[in-house]
Amino acid sequence: MPYSFVLTGGGTGGHVFPALAVARVLRERGHRLLFIGTREGMEVKLVADAGYDMAFIRSGGLNRVGLRQQIQTALRLPGSVAGALRLLRGFRAQSVFSMGGYVAGPVMLASVLGRIPLIVMEPNAIPGFANRRVGKRVYRALLGFESTRKWFPEGKSEVTGLPVRPEFFALQPKQNGMFTVLITGGSRGSRTLNRASRESWKLFCESGVPVRIVHQTGAAEYEALAKEFATAGLPGEVAPFIRNMPHAFAQADLVIGRAGGGAVNEIAAAGMPSVLVPFPYAADDHQRENAEVLAKAGAARMVLDAEMSGERLFREVEMLRAAPDELGRMRERVRPFARPGAAERAADLMEEAARAPR
Repeated sequence: MPYSFVLTGGGTGGHVFPALAVARVLRERGHRLLFIGTREGMEVKLVADAGYDMAFIRSGGLNRVGLRQQIQTALRLPGSVAGALRLLRGFRAQSVFSMGGYVAGPVMLASVLGRIPLIVMEPNAIPGFANRRVGKRVYRALLGFESTRKWFPEGKSEVTGLPVRPEFFALQPKQNGMFTVLITGGSRGSRTLNRASRESWKLFCESGVPVRIVHQTGAAEYEALAKEFATAGLPGEVAPFIRNMPHAFAQADLVIGRAGGGAVNEIAAAGMPSVLVPFPYAADDHQRENAEVLAKAGAARMVLDAEMSGERLFREVEMLRAAPDELGRMRERVRPFARPGAAERAADLMEEAARAPR
């Protein structure tokens, strides 16, 4: 029997791609789907490209933003919740899946007010602001870390890992070719990683080390970095956004990136050695918590944002390039953090919630 489901989450690729992984399973099962997002986030392009219907509300951040933004968001919130509730009722949503991001808050509140079962995904070691606020009212919370259970009622959470595109799980370790480093600060890029990468190019060239650089810069600094990389004398490429990230992983020996829930789970699913540089202004410093979990297990290396420079990036790459056995151990240690089937489990719970009496 087909059901009507709403999915929400956006702003960055880390929020959108996992929701799309769940949507793919639900679509294959024949259900009606609607995404709710904002017109400012990456969901506009990514959801449309995947062929799903989409509706929009206005929303903004409340945590880790300036006072002016907080006031604007608070004033806008009642209208955003009312708009989301109209969309849910108009679509006759039978359950809601939230991947987080600014847009998710109003949709989650509307789901609770409308008594529509809510399934939330919390991939980080510390839950986000919105998930903490509705934690006691969820139908089920799907978690990335065991330690996150304490934030949700007993019996209302389970550790599934993040819904990750199946292509990541299918990747095999790269065997041949030049040592390749994939640098990514996420879909919007990272000023710290962009700067460190640029500073390292000269060091790699002077050392004569055979290294290929693939760097996702984000749109803001792409043109300047691409122009400079073209004259750096290093093999590789610079791109504002890498749409086929599983393919980029398949060509890489090492990933250097942020430590958001999406990034960490993709790295684990692909069994990739990594150097994680937590974004220091992430809500509740959750990226540092994520990175520390892997680093303590020997599954990744962690470098704090303030310590990442061109010289440090060069040294981290050189140390690991010269230690293939350590790269192999990191692959083995990170794999257990991956949990295949998270998208299917989320879809199962969406269907279960739709059938449940209210």
